[in-house]
Amino acid sequence: MQTIGFDNQKYLATQSEQIRKRIAQFGGKLYLEFGGKLFDDYHASRVLPGFAPDSKMRMLQQLKSDVEIVIAISAADIATNKIRGDLGISYEDDVLRLIDTFRELDLYVGSVVLTMYTGQAAANTFLKRLTSLGIRCYRHYPIAGYPSDVIHIVSDDGLGKNEYIETSRSLIVVTAPGPGSGKMATCLSQLYHEHKRGITAGYAKFETFPIWNLPLKHPVNLAYEAATADLSDVNMIDPFHLEAYGQTAVNYNRDVEIFPVLSAIFKRIQGTCPYNSPTDMGVNMVGNCIIDDEVCRHASRMEILRRFYAAKVNRVRGNDNDEQIRKLELLMNQGDVTTDINPAISAALLKAATTGASAGAMCLPDGRIITGKTSSVLGPASSLLLNALKTLGNIADHFDLISAQVLEPICALKTQYLHHTNPRLHTDEVLIALSISALTNPLAQMAIEQLPKLKGSHVHFTTIPSDEDERRLKRLGIHVSCEPQYESKRLYHK
Repeated sequence: MQTIGFDNQKYLATQSEQIRKRIAQFGGKLYLEFGGKLFDDYHASRVLPGFAPDSKMRMLQQLKSDVEIVIAISAADIATNKIRGDLGISYEDDVLRLIDTFRELDLYVGSVVLTMYTGQAAANTFLKRLTSLGIRCYRHYPIAGYPSDVIHIVSDDGLGKNEYIETSRSLIVVTAPGPGSGKMATCLSQLYHEHKRGITAGYAKFETFPIWNLPLKHPVNLAYEAATADLSDVNMIDPFHLEAYGQTAVNYNRDVEIFPVLSAIFKRIQGTCPYNSPTDMGVNMVGNCIIDDEVCRHASRMEILRRFYAAKVNRVRGNDNDEQIRKLELLMNQGDVTTDINPAISAALLKAATTGASAGAMCLPDGRIITGKTSSVLGPASSLLLNALKTLGNIADHFDLISAQVLEPICALKTQYLHHTNPRLHTDEVLIALSISALTNPLAQMAIEQLPKLKGSHVHFTTIPSDEDERRLKRLGIHVSCEPQYESKRLYHK
């Protein structure tokens, strides 16, 4: 079983309580800027073992009678058809996906706001599409001098020209498909309009990372820097918090740099700034729910190492990110991260050296190491998966989980009829074949029953696995890394 380092139930309770207190602090209405991922937060679950990927959504469900969700999307991102790297879908499609997910969880989506709107044709098309679906839409415009020209920003020609978003609940969660969508500007615009209407409202920010009450160079905070290496985010001591309270708190450069401007904007809108530091703006209780610091430290070091390998793979794929790799190397030095912390790496390299072909290795949650090699019908991922299931089920190696009578026709189908050049089966195809074999083979059924035990395992491959294999392994809760090289010498890889 995976070792737990984070108390998820405590987190749900304390985080909800903290948000309720912040709502009360501002007289009953709060605009809460939600950073990061509202659901599918796999980074948090990897560096904080025990953190559920849907924790934020479950927390909001505890407050659902008070929650109204506003989704911000930049019209500029619509015009350029910006794609979410993790999902491979456009920001437009992700807005629709978010709405569907919120509704399925019985959370109220009040509206969508298009920020940085200048009449872009693609944005107008999306507006019409949303309107036809019965979704309320608003437009917010670029403001000259934002964010430094406070006098112009806080005026009828600045925030005042944005359309006022009609809301009806006490907790307005402002979220977005990705960074740079204008969440903070949307909150500030609403505060300006609410103040003009005589409505008392406040603002707070909900970012999981960096964790303000952990040390600056704690591996969990270093892992956040690794995750945002492409954004040039840097963790730093919050100087405003230190000056105001004499306490050390960790924040990141963008929030620290913008705080004097935000403070001035708050004072101009409401007469006073409710916060003494950017850390004050946050409502993050994650650090209080870590129950095994050493477990979280190790998990975070493993995450930094995976990010390093992923960046090197991206470079092989044609992305010029030498600066990102240099930053990750620096973070590895700061966090005492070496390849030795993942024994699957050396095991995979040794297997490849002895077989002369692509290979993989898995470190199970209990520390056992399993290897897999390329064969005529199985790639290293499929071979490794079957070997791991055999080990977990105490099934002797000489027993076949899938007979040749099942494997060979599938390989023939792929090459003869579907015109694949590679007959070897991907992991999803192997799992389907294993399920069919389970109808007549009790050992295959026993192997299938071991699948949940793979969660938390670490896998390393000596070549870049297929997208299909990587996705399937991750869906099983397996952490994947690989050497930055392809199995073949072809120039085109899909």
